[in-house]
Amino acid sequence: MQASWGRSAPAPGPRPLPSQRGGCLSLRTAWSGDLGGSYLARDPEGRGIRRPRACGQDGGRGAMRSPKLPGLVLPLLLLLLPPPGPVGGAARFDPTWESLDARQLPAWFDQAKFGIFIHWGVFSVPSFGSEWFWWYWQKEKLPSYVDFMKNNYPPDFTYADFGPLFTAKFFDANRWADILQASGAKYVVLTSKHHEGFTLWGSERSWNWNAVDEGPKRDIVKELAAAIRTRTDLRFGLYYSLFEWFHPLFLEDESSSFQKQQYPLSKMLPELYELVNQYQPEVLWSDGDGGAPDTYWNSTGFLAWLYNESPIRDTVVTNDRWGAGSICKHGGYYTCSDRYNPGHLLPHKWENCMTIDQFSWGYRRNAGISDYLTIEELVKQLVETVSCGGNLLMNIGPTKDGIISAIFEERLRQMGTWLKVNGEAIYDTHAWRSQNDTVTPDVWYTSKPKNKLVYAMFLKWPTSGQLFLGQPKATLGATEVELLGHGQPLQWTPLEQNGIMVELPQLTVHQMPCKWGWALALTNVT
Repeated sequence: MQASWGRSAPAPGPRPLPSQRGGCLSLRTAWSGDLGGSYLARDPEGRGIRRPRACGQDGGRGAMRSPKLPGLVLPLLLLLLPPPGPVGGAARFDPTWESLDARQLPAWFDQAKFGIFIHWGVFSVPSFGSEWFWWYWQKEKLPSYVDFMKNNYPPDFTYADFGPLFTAKFFDANRWADILQASGAKYVVLTSKHHEGFTLWGSERSWNWNAVDEGPKRDIVKELAAAIRTRTDLRFGLYYSLFEWFHPLFLEDESSSFQKQQYPLSKMLPELYELVNQYQPEVLWSDGDGGAPDTYWNSTGFLAWLYNESPIRDTVVTNDRWGAGSICKHGGYYTCSDRYNPGHLLPHKWENCMTIDQFSWGYRRNAGISDYLTIEELVKQLVETVSCGGNLLMNIGPTKDGIISAIFEERLRQMGTWLKVNGEAIYDTHAWRSQNDTVTPDVWYTSKPKNKLVYAMFLKWPTSGQLFLGQPKATLGATEVELLGHGQPLQWTPLEQNGIMVELPQLTVHQMPCKWGWALALTNVT
């Protein structure tokens, strides 16, 4: 379920207990079980607790500061903006939803149809229950999570202690890229930072709680971006959580009903500019508004810069999760909710973000085989989504070591095998006048008007060998029917009322062009 806080669950919990570096507090956060409003830290000798002090120049790179700001005012925001770049004759966008929503979505996104989501972070270390592990363990104190920690870790073990265990020991960006290319996907979206706040690049605003300083000691974002761009034809994208469950500045802002805006000024906005300028993602997948409105996040100001000035202004696509109330209403394409699949055509471009593991976005060691969607179920998701004008963003969760587990790899390669035969009916297609058939269930349509083609994708091979289609209006002598991957024209006859009956070829299992679903190419039908 989509929650205003982010994906799959509710909002903030225990207060942080950061570690020390150079005598000042870093963002590698060890966490207190205290649920009060203070951000607590032990002093170096362990004597009681104290409020953190701001770090000076000796505090390490990106030392966290806690400025007392009266509110989010335009002059302060302008100071955060990178210098303008050349725009040429492109249209300018104002920092208003009316203007931003009028931006035409770059054509590549609708043509792509299929992408891969990757959820990877410190939550991959416990790899139990959900990527919301920290929340369920510390705030909601769900018995299964509490018992898991009690039975497997020392009593004083904190979430921050999982950080060094996130080793990415076997992470090979080139191997990941090759698997993703084999899937048939046309874009990939990596979680650069989830709600836990750990960044997969060396964020200067999250020092000692990022993949360069802690755990892998590697810039994961950089390595994967390079591999994707040199070894595949996929577009590279990044997920970014606006809020962090337990960041002290966010919690302080929240306690003021978001009248204070210290967190977006000192953390979220600088990181977004850094990600865009340094890694140039062509998908920017925002999430996790923490219940705060878009005015708190300055979403319209950032998006105006992204569309007008950024190095990816001509090709970047964004979603609709830019503040409480914006989902399914504002932004680039709509996601509306997790696993959103309306089953009918929408007037606005949309995306169905869903998981192969039905119960978690991150890797789970305790997942059973029945928890994973079968390839037949995944093909059905793709066919239904594309027929209704959407894109499918299919999620996998690698292990803490950086391995794409065998079942995820198998599903990815199976999708690629199916798309090698039937991709013509998926990529660069448009929704047809009917999304599904009225006579035969599980038949879904797409079209290529310029080529006078309609595709009928069917998920069950009829035992009679005859496929009845109620929607196509065929013309004798002009309409042709072909089974993709078979290559020979098929015989068809008109039905009494509307539609046609197609005689499918008599094929053995080994002669079938593919498994799990098939596609007919219909030429000159209306």
